[in-house]
Amino acid sequence: MQTHQRIYGVEDPSRMPEEGSPRQRLQNNPVPDFPHLLNADGQYLFCQYWKPSRPPKALVFVSHGAGEHCGRYDDLARMLMELDLLAFAHDHVGHGRSDGERLVVSDFQIFVRDVLHHVDTMQKDYPGLPVFLLGHSMVLAAKVLNLVLPNLSLGAVDFNILSRNREELLNAVSRVERGMPKLTLPFLLLQGSDDHLCDNKGAYLLMDGAKSQDKTLKVYEGAYHMLHKELPEVTNSVFHEINMWFSQRTAETGARCPP
Repeated sequence: MQTHQRIYGVEDPSRMPEEGSPRQRLQNNPVPDFPHLLNADGQYLFCQYWKPSRPPKALVFVSHGAGEHCGRYDDLARMLMELDLLAFAHDHVGHGRSDGERLVVSDFQIFVRDVLHHVDTMQKDYPGLPVFLLGHSMVLAAKVLNLVLPNLSLGAVDFNILSRNREELLNAVSRVERGMPKLTLPFLLLQGSDDHLCDNKGAYLLMDGAKSQDKTLKVYEGAYHMLHKELPEVTNSVFHEINMWFSQRTAETGARCPP
């Protein structure tokens, strides 16, 4: 069954709830008053947009991690906006303000499907612009586009704190591992050496397994999982690395979409 997709407005990030917010089932309610995308299952996904004042050079989808929401990436998205990049995001199903039972999903492909729907919608409004993915922690980051900011969940991960569907998570990780040799697009990996949620072995496996000619890994000694919320010297370096990576590649691609 096909559904009509809609995206509305720009939301104040200060209205974002913290993780642990109660389950929301908006699909049986009137259309929500926040910016949203209607997915193929009839679920409303909370959306945010960071639009530069000048014409954007590229589109960047910001994919949040498990158990959180896109509002946590406001500082990073604003930095991208200052580079004349249009950053956009939504809360994945079962997260933040979006519909769905908290952290329960039948198939990780649903996350991928919703991201691709959102990207397709934005590309209709901004045809010809290159598209990048900035992802944190969730394995879906490796499944969709071409920028992976790290932690492919390939090492020692406590799946019990990510989802109650352990088998689905393990299957998703296995799919990522099998797909590594097919990855040929440019990517940047930033990893904390003392990340207790995702073993940094995953970053090295991706570097070794991917066929990309343009691939970069930087490991921050002593840093934990959330590099964009680390000590100032780490976070400043992370923002600088992302800034430089995007600046160089958007200058190279211009208005061309990546292959």
